[in-house]
Amino acid sequence: MNNLLFNQVFKTENQQIFLPILEEKKVALFIKREDKIHPFVSGNKFRKLKYNIEAAKNQHKKVLLTFGGAFSNHIVATAIAGNLSGFKTIGIIRGDELGKNLEKTLAGNSTLKEAYKNGMHFKFVSREAYRNKTSEEFINDLKNEFGDFYLIPEGGTNELAIKGCEEILTEEDKNFDYICAAIGTGGTISGLINAAKKHQEVIGFPALKGDFLQKEIEQLTINKVNWSLQTEYHFGGYGKYNTDLIRFINEFNELTKVQLDPIYTSKMLFGIIEMIKKNEFPENSKIVAIHTGGLQGITGFNQKLKNKNQALIKI
Repeated sequence: MNNLLFNQVFKTENQQIFLPILEEKKVALFIKREDKIHPFVSGNKFRKLKYNIEAAKNQHKKVLLTFGGAFSNHIVATAIAGNLSGFKTIGIIRGDELGKNLEKTLAGNSTLKEAYKNGMHFKFVSREAYRNKTSEEFINDLKNEFGDFYLIPEGGTNELAIKGCEEILTEEDKNFDYICAAIGTGGTISGLINAAKKHQEVIGFPALKGDFLQKEIEQLTINKVNWSLQTEYHFGGYGKYNTDLIRFINEFNELTKVQLDPIYTSKMLFGIIEMIKKNEFPENSKIVAIHTGGLQGITGFNQKLKNKNQALIKI
């Protein structure tokens, strides 16, 4: 079984960002370039899959099954990671209308197209059915249909994923005062909280509306209190955006040569810069922001912007 990708130990670069506002407020900002691990299995996707792939191998499983939406970075990462590691993969995709004409769906969706190219078999289910994806009945139906498989949750978050995300931080990162991360399901920040030193504060920037993630993270972490959530920068919720966010992504790229994705890292960086403007970080603070990848999704996002005659994200 070819596990070369997951046999590697990745210690990613901390790239310092230089912007006038940082100099003015005397704050040092770095980005941990987890996006450079792999074009598709990058950032937290690599970290979350690493030990799950190992567990599937140890359990002699031959199939990985997981869940996601039509533009899910997790879906395409699982397809490619599975393919590289010798597994067949199955994606349970939200939206049964997408399965009515697969050729048309793939033509207009670069994420699913890449997953399909890497051998993933899709099962498209209605949004109503998808809400029950964690129920015993739903899982048993999948077992009856597909046989034995190794199940990876939507977004990839489980105990093994958190173990992988704990490896994002290295001993060299102890000099940072603040560790910032975007949040989807809570797995990445939970790993960061577990790995952070006592003097460090971990700040999470949820991409979803609501405060339910607070309890989720409390359940996933080891009784640590050095963390907080910034819930003002979700831009309306998961996948939502406005022209300010697209402008920010393009300006940030132009000034720093760092590409941000529109779902997670851009909202986090927007929030960090706003907090710096509001003096919410003390002078001489050192901040590291985790770039969790997801750049493959920009192509599909730009298609959505193009359909609405809106400015595109520059690549």
